[in-house]
Amino acid sequence: MFCEKCGKEIPDSTKFCPACGAPVSKAQDFVNKAGEAFNAAEQELGSAFDEVKQSFTGNNANQQNAGYQNNGAGQYNGGYQNNGAAGQYNTGYQNNGGQTPPPYRGERLKDDRGLASYIILSIITCGIYGYYFIYKMAHDVNVACDGDGENTSGLVAFILLSMITCGIYAWYWYYKLGNRLANNAGRYGLGIQENGTTVLMWCIFGTLICGIGPFIAMHILIKNSNMICNAYNRTHGLM
Repeated sequence: MFCEKCGKEIPDSTKFCPACGAPVSKAQDFVNKAGEAFNAAEQELGSAFDEVKQSFTGNNANQQNAGYQNNGAGQYNGGYQNNGAAGQYNTGYQNNGGQTPPPYRGERLKDDRGLASYIILSIITCGIYGYYFIYKMAHDVNVACDGDGENTSGLVAFILLSMITCGIYAWYWYYKLGNRLANNAGRYGLGIQENGTTVLMWCIFGTLICGIGPFIAMHILIKNSNMICNAYNRTHGLM
C-alpha cells in the first residue's frame, strides 16, 4: 500500500510510514477522519452562532452602508441601485470634494453554511434555528440572484403556506430554490448539475431510505447556495 501523506510505498502491516512518520493503520485513519469531521462540524457551529449573534446585535460589519455623504473629507453619499445585471450597480455618488468615489460596498453573503450546524442547532432550539436558517438562505439567494426575474419566498410565506398545505409547499419551495440556483450558476461561471427536480425527488422518495432524503436535499441546497454566494462575494470583492 501507499502512504496517503507522502505517497511512498510501504508494507501492508506498517502502522507508521518510515519516510514521513504519518500513521497509516486503518484504525488511526478512521480516528483521523472522525477528528476532521468533528472539527468541521465545530467550525460550522461557530460560524452559525456568529451569524445569529450578528443578526440580533446589528453589528454585522459586512452589511451595506448606504449613508455616505461627502463633505470634502473623502466621505460619500452611496445610494446604490441594482440594475439587474450581474455585478453592475448604479452608484449615484454626490462628490463635492473632487475625490474618487469608494468601491462598491455591498453585503457579504454567508457562503460557509453546513448541514451539521443546521441539524444540531435545529435540535437544540426545537426547530427555531431551522426557520432562521431558511430566512437567511432566502435572503442571500435573493441578493445573489437579483435580476433573474424570480423571488425566493421568505420565512412568513414558507411557514404559513407550509401549514396550510400540510408541508407540501415546503417541498415546492425547495424545488423552486434548487432550480433558481442551477439557472443562475452560468452568470457566475459555475456548473451546478443538481436542479429542483433532483431536490424534490430526494424530498419525496428519499424519505423511504430511513428518512435521510430531506437531509440530502437540504445538503444539495446548502452546497449550491454556498457556491453562488461565494461567487457573488468574489465578484464584488467581498471575500
